[in-house]
Formats: sequence, C-alpha cells, structure tokens
Amino acid sequence: MPRIDAPTVAEHHAQRRAALLAAAEELLAEQGVEAVTPAAVGARAGLARSSVYQYFSSSPAIVAAVVEDAFPRAIEQLRAAMAATTTPSEQVDAYVTTALRLAGDRTHRSLRALAVADLPEHCQARMDELHREQTTPLVDALKALGAPDPALTAALVSGVVRAAAQAVAEGAPAARVTRRTLALIHEGIGA
Repeated sequence: MPRIDAPTVAEHHAQRRAALLAAAEELLAEQGVEAVTPAAVGARAGLARSSVYQYFSSSPAIVAAVVEDAFPRAIEQLRAAMAATTTPSEQVDAYVTTALRLAGDRTHRSLRALAVADLPEHCQARMDELHREQTTPLVDALKALGAPDPALTAALVSGVVRAAAQAVAEGAPAARVTRRTLALIHEGIGA
C-alpha cells in the first residue's frame, strides 16, 4: 500500500493534486502548453507518470484543471484589491496596479502561455468566460466613472495593461511602467 503523507487519505490526494497543478503551472510559465504532459508534470512534482493519471486523464485535462485553479485565484486578488478602495477611480487604479503586480508571478505567466496556446474549444470557452468575469468589476468601475462604452473601454484598458505587463516582463522597471500606465489610462478615461 502506498505511503500516505497526510493525516487523511483525502488530504493526501488534495496535496498531490495541488503539487501536480503547481508543477503544471511552472511548466506552462517556463515552456508553454506543449510542455504540459503527464510525464513532465509528474517528474516536476516528483511523482510517477502513472500517479498523474489518478488525477488527470490527459494533457488537456491537466491544462483545463490549471485554468480552473489559477484563473479564479487571480480574479480573487483583483476583486479584493478593488474592494479595498472607496471610489470608482481608486477601483480602476487598484485593478491596474494589481494586474501589473500579478503579471510577474508564475500564475499569470502560465495563464499568458495559455492565452496564446491552441486549446481545446471547451477550454478556450472557459478561459473566455473567466476573462469576462475578471473584467466585470473594471467595467462596473468605468460605468460609475461615466466612461463612454464601459465594456469597450475595459477591453482597451486590459490591452494597455497587457502591453505594460509585457514591458515589465522584458525588463522595464515595474514602478515606472505602472506610473505611465496609470497616466495613460487616467487620460484615456478622463479620470
């Protein structure tokens, strides 16, 4: 019988699943979606490939699980930052600064790798749904500010944030990029 490394079997399985998802996230962030195979994920997590199949049936299943695990964590951090503010303008700023802060972490890098990957249709549809969920609070803040066409404005703000995140990833100083990004967005939305 295999050794259980937790007080209960359920906790053991939860820990192993979490380790596999973390390994998949690392591989995504470092090498892209093609690197996410049961063998590679198992090796990164220190488990045999056969153990991976106890949790995920295939590479696409692993990728889908990363989407379901990582995206909500990023959304929650954005929502929490926005909820800690009092005005719509502060909410927009919190969204932008938090998104840029998150841009450098492993979760965001793995999600960015997924954004350019050729994903199964159901996985791409779920990513699109989660992205809409992510931008909803930004749309609401822009509505409260009286920005014209808040949904389009939110999409444009997101584009500026993506470009800013790329600049930081390429070595531009994060503080400078954040200040310039906020200035552009303030000017663009009239805040």
